[in-house]
Amino acid sequence: MKPALIVIDMIKGNEPFFTEEHRKIVPKISETIEACRKNSIPIIFANDSYMKNDWLFEFMKEHAVRGTDGVEVIDELRPEKEDIIVEKRRFSAFFRTDLDLTLRELGVDTVALAGINTNVCVLATAFDAISSNFYTILLSDCCASSRKELHDFIVKKFRGLPAFTVMESEEFIRTISRNRR
Repeated sequence: MKPALIVIDMIKGNEPFFTEEHRKIVPKISETIEACRKNSIPIIFANDSYMKNDWLFEFMKEHAVRGTDGVEVIDELRPEKEDIIVEKRRFSAFFRTDLDLTLRELGVDTVALAGINTNVCVLATAFDAISSNFYTILLSDCCASSRKELHDFIVKKFRGLPAFTVMESEEFIRTISRNRR
């Protein structure tokens, strides 16, 4: 396994919409990021980054507009110099971005997903990762939806698929630490 961690939409522009469920995952994501850094696992932040008059704003509140601090990662998860930032204009981190090429250049075969919202952007990214031939791990305690039942539904529905593994961050950290020895 040659993994990368993809942290989805944990940005300042989304903070006003954070629920208790969203806030609960920040420490777990932070721990996972630190473990990945210690084990030389690439960290990629896939961030909403919309144009000012984006079509999606007809359906959702304007946020994360390019050129504003709303597209920056929240302070608690601040990227380091070697981390990669992918700007995304749609739900999936793969859709019309250079994420696929970046992962292949890094030799990655597995993506571990963290962030918000499990039922939208995380799930869209997971499906596109699988469609692009990447083993996919949903870190269940590092993902959240605005309502717990939405997150729980996705976790339950997709647990046990061959290319789509659901696990907690502690198990992932043990796995990457064991693989790096």
